[in-house]
Amino acid sequence: MLITDETICAIATARGMGAIATIRVAGPKAIAITDSIFRSPKEGKKLIDARGATLHYGTIYHNNTDIDEVVVSLYKAPHSFTGEDICEISCHGSRVIQNEIITALIDNGARMARPGEFTRRAFANGKMDLAQAEAVADLIASESEAARRVALKQMKGGVSNELKALRDKLLHFCTLLELELDFPDEDVEFADRTELVQLIHTIIDVISKLKNTFRLGNAIKNGIAVAIVGPTNAGKSTLLNALLGEERAIVSDIQGTTRDCIEDTITIDGLLFRFIDTAGLRKSDDPIEKIGISRSYGQIAAADIVLVMVDGAATSENEIAALVNDVKAHAEQSQKIITIYNKSDISNVNSNAASGNETVHISAKKGDGLDELRRLLVKTVDASNLSDNQTIITNQRHYEALARSLDGLNNVLHGLNDGISGELISFDTREVLNELGSITGEITSQDVLNNIFKNFCIGK
Repeated sequence: MLITDETICAIATARGMGAIATIRVAGPKAIAITDSIFRSPKEGKKLIDARGATLHYGTIYHNNTDIDEVVVSLYKAPHSFTGEDICEISCHGSRVIQNEIITALIDNGARMARPGEFTRRAFANGKMDLAQAEAVADLIASESEAARRVALKQMKGGVSNELKALRDKLLHFCTLLELELDFPDEDVEFADRTELVQLIHTIIDVISKLKNTFRLGNAIKNGIAVAIVGPTNAGKSTLLNALLGEERAIVSDIQGTTRDCIEDTITIDGLLFRFIDTAGLRKSDDPIEKIGISRSYGQIAAADIVLVMVDGAATSENEIAALVNDVKAHAEQSQKIITIYNKSDISNVNSNAASGNETVHISAKKGDGLDELRRLLVKTVDASNLSDNQTIITNQRHYEALARSLDGLNNVLHGLNDGISGELISFDTREVLNELGSITGEITSQDVLNNIFKNFCIGK
């Protein structure tokens, strides 16, 4: 439980001018401080005397000067976001009004909130665990329907509930193992080793599946990276412009026009895609172009999906096969590769050269086949894990903790198979419990908390 006598305030809506802005005040004196600058049209009506979960219309004033007519939403502890008393002042969106209300609150005893301090207080007061708190930031930053759904599920405890169930089972056996240590002279086993081996196998399976969702989850959160690669003048820049619906990349008949990677995003069927137009793959003596080509290969390795684009009217099957093999040599086995035959309006080339890969025929210039390409991109992203029953990992910190947990669980399994002492098995089990607990915040450090919450916006 967070114990503090400090009351904090901040603008909770986006900075700038708008129709309405919200200023949040939280802490033991939140209601009293807001009440000191609030005047209700009903004589004698005070916020301090009001019930929680109520709205109050009135005027905010400071130094005997009216600032704005507002509506105050009042929440009383523990029934609030942070678990403390909270007032949310809805005022007109003028930046002058917002700043004057903040000044009035500070002059009457509040202080400016630090980044993420409201959510950190919610975590400290047990209103949510650390994984849920991180999901709040992800929800705010979500740029696609898929990212919103994943973040909302995590904020509701999707990751936390799954890990808590595993951790409770493991903790039970760890307790039994440590109980045996209290009777060193007795030949007793409180923890059934066979049952423990079965449990470890089960937990390894669950955590492995959870860890393996990270690539998809990270792509959904940050955008699915799609590298458009191929030889010069294949139409890569034209395709990027067609997909974006704007002239984002320079299009020219001169080979080597694109010398660096150009990136932009679009949403297709609720999924955010990051398209990267790359320099044409060819041999070149131009030092600047060679750097661009090197970066193209780097984008192949980093992308979730690689679009290998060829001029279907001017590229032989052998050249296409060689290009696809070159791309595969720079890609990971798990990466998806789609071969695009451009200029379908004047090309009759078949797709034998791209055997084993998804293919699509388009005309980037005329827009033919782009709907099929979009459908194929969505299909290529295995979004089946977005079902309400499946938990997806999107956070790098969680992924690393799960990876260390798997290492620890394998150590426990080897120890059980080798018949080592319960003391060593208990030590390794505790390490796994600590890793799983670090995800939800049951076990963490101030440095970790500071690093997480510093990236939040101030009003959250």
